[in-house]
Amino acid sequence: ARHKIQQELQVASMEIDGRKRVLIEGVTPEIDGGRFAAKRVAGDLVVVEADIFADGHDLISAVVRYRRPGQSEWREQRMKALVNDRWRAEFSLEALGVHHFTIDAWIDHFLTWHRDLKKRVDAEQDIAVELLVGRAMIDAASSRAKGRDKKRLRSYLDELDGEGSADERAEALFDEDLVTLMMRNAERAFPTSLGRDLPIEVDRRRAGFSSWYELFPRSTGKLGQHGTFATASDELPRIAAMGFDVVYLPPIHPIGTTYRKGVDNATNAAAEDVGSPWAIGSDQGGHRAIHPQLGSLDDFRSFRARAEALGIEVALDIAFQASPDHPAVAEHPEWFQKRPDGTIRYAENPPKKYQDIYPFHFETDAWRALWNELRDIFLFWAGEGVRIFRVDNPHTKPLPFWEWVIGEVKRVHPDAIFLAEAFTRPKIMYYLAKAGFSQSYTYFAWRNSKEELTEYFTELTAGPTRDFFRPNAWPNTPDILTDFLQYGGRSAFIMRLILAATLSANYGIYGPAFERFVAEGKEAGSEEYGHSEKYEIKQWGRSDEATAELIGLLNRVRRDNRALQQNATLVFHGTSNEQVICYSKSEGTNIILVVVNLDPQTTQSAWIDLDLEALQVDAERPFQVHDLLGGARHTWHGARSYVQLNPHVIPAHIFRIRRRVRSERDFEYYL
Repeated sequence: ARHKIQQELQVASMEIDGRKRVLIEGVTPEIDGGRFAAKRVAGDLVVVEADIFADGHDLISAVVRYRRPGQSEWREQRMKALVNDRWRAEFSLEALGVHHFTIDAWIDHFLTWHRDLKKRVDAEQDIAVELLVGRAMIDAASSRAKGRDKKRLRSYLDELDGEGSADERAEALFDEDLVTLMMRNAERAFPTSLGRDLPIEVDRRRAGFSSWYELFPRSTGKLGQHGTFATASDELPRIAAMGFDVVYLPPIHPIGTTYRKGVDNATNAAAEDVGSPWAIGSDQGGHRAIHPQLGSLDDFRSFRARAEALGIEVALDIAFQASPDHPAVAEHPEWFQKRPDGTIRYAENPPKKYQDIYPFHFETDAWRALWNELRDIFLFWAGEGVRIFRVDNPHTKPLPFWEWVIGEVKRVHPDAIFLAEAFTRPKIMYYLAKAGFSQSYTYFAWRNSKEELTEYFTELTAGPTRDFFRPNAWPNTPDILTDFLQYGGRSAFIMRLILAATLSANYGIYGPAFERFVAEGKEAGSEEYGHSEKYEIKQWGRSDEATAELIGLLNRVRRDNRALQQNATLVFHGTSNEQVICYSKSEGTNIILVVVNLDPQTTQSAWIDLDLEALQVDAERPFQVHDLLGGARHTWHGARSYVQLNPHVIPAHIFRIRRRVRSERDFEYYL
């Protein structure tokens, strides 16, 4: 055993080059040691930081090396030292796909010599030998350099070889141009490499900033008729006018009749019941087919074309499950799990039973063929121009499958966006995001108090989670009608809307029900809608025009202020009242401060204690707050201000901070 240990130590020592003295630790962004990619959107500047240090007092140089998707050659960006051995560099991300970066660092003998030379000159020491040391390094760099760099370096050598005292000849070496030239051309002796290439996945901008509106096309018909893509397209101008850029459709496929569910998930359906869109498949087709009452594939194409003409993208629901009538049940029985009595196991979440749905059996021996089929469903709809997919219950399918299938789809369509509908345990939600989901539903619907909202969104935006998890906040969905909305009235809906749209760069609403403040639960204690649209066609009638105008204004505020289009700068500010929450976001000089009354029934007031540094405000100078919802402008001074909010009017302020500055003409104005 002793001999084996000695051999292992000998092998380990042979792999170490003791001349490499620099250490690299604490790299960001880095997800699980590079196992998964950090997320950014096109146009972002990615900031790379690391702890870089070595023994002794020698100076260090470090670079970030990076490359775009499909490129073999590395680009390079010099890192700058911050404090306490922390280093930083940044580079821009333009191309979609997976970029890679790594870090190299080394003892910079020239910079160390250059620093010490100046100290020796200031101390009036003899530097004749030191000049020879420096000359050798400059000469070696000039032999590596090309073009102008070579010429300039040779000129410094001429200075060193010229007439005059050692101090006079050294004077030319303190030129910053020489330092820059040597940074590019000096020898990098015994560099330490990070030893791994770290991935960053770059999505298009809509992955990072979007406003979703969920719509059931079958509920857009007139006088009790089944809606079609044609009638649904008539809703698009109104949705566009409210500022939504994604319209999300629940499954549009044929619906099974075997064990079809009735109203409110009743086990026995009446003849006229239309069933759940999530019970996918009939003799009219499966996941590639369209429900015939909605129209044809050409009708869907027309719907999508009209949406895009209005600046809206169509998102489709992808639910990997089948009704008993799905063609795959007969064609590929090996994809489903049979019980001892020979029947196929249907979906269950005891005590709930979903007899109208068969889950795919991912432990089948034919799992590879199943995976390929499910991938091809994504590719089919991507071939029809769909690039946004809301995925139903991904946490109930194997996690390795999602990493594979999203990678397969994005290899062909790097602009694809995937939203995970995974209301499950945090670690699974986070793993799905790491595995490739572009956006994720959140627990926002159940975070109501100031403490809950502050803690949760700090977790999502201020910690390591923010590098891979993009929250998409929804106040309601067809599955979720919280107690807060059921009993809070109109003010509760508006409050939750404003919170969702300003705390998160991505948000959405289950539109028709939200606009009309539908608050009828299924039964006491239930957070499900009564008379749910999941099981019946709704006749919504006219929406509340004032609400539509407010939603439109809110989405314009989001679109006009880049601070609200990201999450990385979210800062919470103190308030004297637990029923009032205050937070800000900033993007350059665009600074937004939001104050929300969390009580849907009662007017609340509070003193707010502002983090002036986060707001980029001088404590000694007044500044203006412009309420983008109400239009009022106020001048504040200092870190403490007073607010009062009536929930029955507008339960929030969205302030644009404008700093008072003095111009060259000696008058003041707000920036």
